[in-house]
Amino acid sequence: MSTHEPPADRDSSPAPTGADSLSRSAVVSGAAPDAAAEGAAVVRTAAAEDAAAAEGEAAGRSRSRDVMLLVGICLLALLLVNAFVARPFAVPSGSMEDTLHPGDRLVANKLAYAFDGRPERGDVVVFDGTGSFLRESDAPAGFWDGLRSLGRDLGVVPAGNTVYVKRVIGVGGDRVTSTGPGGRITVNGVPIDESSYLAPGDQPSNVAFDVVVPAGKLWVMGDHRSASRDSRDHLGEPGGGFVPESRVIGRADWVVYPISRWADLDRPAAFAATAGTGGHGDQR
Repeated sequence: MSTHEPPADRDSSPAPTGADSLSRSAVVSGAAPDAAAEGAAVVRTAAAEDAAAAEGEAAGRSRSRDVMLLVGICLLALLLVNAFVARPFAVPSGSMEDTLHPGDRLVANKLAYAFDGRPERGDVVVFDGTGSFLRESDAPAGFWDGLRSLGRDLGVVPAGNTVYVKRVIGVGGDRVTSTGPGGRITVNGVPIDESSYLAPGDQPSNVAFDVVVPAGKLWVMGDHRSASRDSRDHLGEPGGGFVPESRVIGRADWVVYPISRWADLDRPAAFAATAGTGGHGDQR
């Protein structure tokens, strides 16, 4: 008689034998793949989340690069426009009233005199008054002076107090005269009717003068004659108040701010009467 008894499970039931044993073993062994698959799914989910996060970061960096590139292109385009096409300026004083008011923003067209173009009588011009309205500095230009000058040309540095806006009355070769209060200004003997742009109540000139404009230079005056320091005020100084054409930054073509004062600054019809009387405008 055998002294051995079949081993029992923890519930005290006898261990299965034969087919039952195989069936029970199959059930137990079948649970293991499900647990492994669940673990693998967890691993795959974490990996997918990491991949999605990495993809999101890469997309964010790509968008940032695109935005920075777009901003850089816009800044470069703005610099090129300021340097070669058009440049905004603020009007600081009332010397050009009523055409321009203090605080007006105008745009100077830098292409107006490109390709052999030259300022003409009646044009409103923006120019650097150094050497005509202001004395040239005796100190040699240094590195920082050159850098500031480049910055002004590009429009990223304020124009400073050497930049003026005035109306061209005479060009190279013209004889411009005034008899003082009560008389019109004449250009090459032709009286100019300036009533369309002079400030109300202003005389064409309160001082008498008689000048011949040197070649390559301009005689300029403000529209508010009684409040304008212009070529008349520099007659006795080096340069005689004549502005070199090379110092002209551009022709003031548009007032763009405030909105209520949007306007084109067209050349007055009064100067059409001087056509054919001399000056560089008749030598083209």
